[in-house]
Amino acid sequence: MDQFQVFTDAIGGSVGLSALVSTLPLLTFFIMLLGFKARAHTSGAVALVVAILVAIFGFNMPTGMAISSAFRGGLFGLFPIVFVILTAIWFYQITVASGRFEDLRLVFDKMGNGDVRIQAMLIAFCFGGLLEALAGFGAPVAITATMILALGIPPLKAATVVLLANTAPVAFGAVGIPIATAGEVGGRTTEQTENIAAIIGNITPILAFFIPFIIAFIIDGKRGMRETAPAAFTIGLTFGLAKWATSHYFAYQLTDVVACIVALGAAFVLLRSWRPKGVPEMRERLQLPAHTDTAELPGNRVWMALLPYAVVVVIFGLANLGSTIPDWLNKFKISFPWPGLDGKLLDSAGNPVNTDYSFAWINNPGTLLVISGLIVSVIYMMFDENGRYPLTWGQVGKEFTDTVWKMRWSGLTIVLVLALAYVMNYSGQTVTIGEFFANLGPAFAFFSPVLGWVGVAVTGSDTSANALFANLQVTAAENLGLNPDLLLAANTTGGVVGKMISPQSLAIAATAVNMEGQESEIFKKVVGWSFGLLLAVCVIVFLQSNVLSFMAPVVP
Repeated sequence: MDQFQVFTDAIGGSVGLSALVSTLPLLTFFIMLLGFKARAHTSGAVALVVAILVAIFGFNMPTGMAISSAFRGGLFGLFPIVFVILTAIWFYQITVASGRFEDLRLVFDKMGNGDVRIQAMLIAFCFGGLLEALAGFGAPVAITATMILALGIPPLKAATVVLLANTAPVAFGAVGIPIATAGEVGGRTTEQTENIAAIIGNITPILAFFIPFIIAFIIDGKRGMRETAPAAFTIGLTFGLAKWATSHYFAYQLTDVVACIVALGAAFVLLRSWRPKGVPEMRERLQLPAHTDTAELPGNRVWMALLPYAVVVVIFGLANLGSTIPDWLNKFKISFPWPGLDGKLLDSAGNPVNTDYSFAWINNPGTLLVISGLIVSVIYMMFDENGRYPLTWGQVGKEFTDTVWKMRWSGLTIVLVLALAYVMNYSGQTVTIGEFFANLGPAFAFFSPVLGWVGVAVTGSDTSANALFANLQVTAAENLGLNPDLLLAANTTGGVVGKMISPQSLAIAATAVNMEGQESEIFKKVVGWSFGLLLAVCVIVFLQSNVLSFMAPVVP
């Protein structure tokens, strides 16, 4: 098979025309999803076919190479992306099956002392962040919405709160898969991917600081913000600082886990010495019954409820400690040249493109979560407190197979979206769009988060948005002399604030609070917040491209 070189003016000798045709796969995906109301995996499959046809007939890519590109992306979508999400959800399900999850819910109830505003911060923001870190994929919205509804908060407010709270943790969700995808699809090295995480760690804490205040405002207006300000300040500040520190100096995959645990700990310390004012009046104002605290929760049950997250921190910490352990673990990997593409693909400058596939089958978040889950299962079985918290290996296995079955369509969607992204990348479609957008000049840095916002608003996944637009961002950055890592961070962070308006998230929230068919009402409540936070991200990214460039270092 002959070599194939990317040409950005392949169609009619025009970059503009080539870029226009290159948008057809993306337009197809969005039109199928929103216009025809097709399911996500169907939309992905049709868009993939369009991408292959554009690659073959528009960019003159050999048919075999176009199809091979799709399989290359699909395998990356399966391992590690789907594998990580699958194991993360399974890990969470173990806590539910063991009965320890109910104890965790009681922990939040006791910490809040009847103040549903603070309880909402703890559940939607802190615990929801933990779920996003480990499971993602709609689980945080579904679970925390049900918990907040049980506090007596009206359905529309409950849905609004959980959707807003689910923004800050998304970039590092599912143990950092969106960032890993941005680095992989954008062609970045391990060091550059870690730099992307660090830049995101400079942006998202700013947003995170304000989220607890907004939650209090949504539930109880300005008075609620004022009366809970110490708690909101403590939770937002400690979450942001821990997020910044972890993304810079620890394993970025654990950023949300550490940030949420630190924020919960800080809230616990604060609430032992400080009590919010006006709780009885607030409950009367919100038409809630008087608060009673009768459930017993010994310290050992609190510890066992929090144990899974401590185990995850330890396992991931050891796997990323220094260089000796990570280097040894990385020896266990599958790596091979990709058939049909190896040595045959040249970029627009005529340089060979590395198409090798590599999968570290031990030192990846999915396997580390399996190890963590098995350890937690053993401990829970050893300390079942005379059958109060029964857990068997049969249940553990059933939770895994049930999760596989539940994820079958969403997993297929991810595989198809990654296949689509790789066909567009290897054929030159994404590069061509990026070169065209580079005509915006330095202003592109301001608008770069909008691409991620659109991608997540439509697909419901920051991972998918990065798969679609990462290479475009890199191409535009290189053509404009901007920092590619900054624009990849911008794409990821822009996607964070688009999550709350995605049809997937709206449907999950509506179902959880018994508002099926009223997604439009929820959309009206959150769309303003989404636009406002997007504008803030655009401004921050633009400033980081010039006067605040120290916040976005360049890694060669």
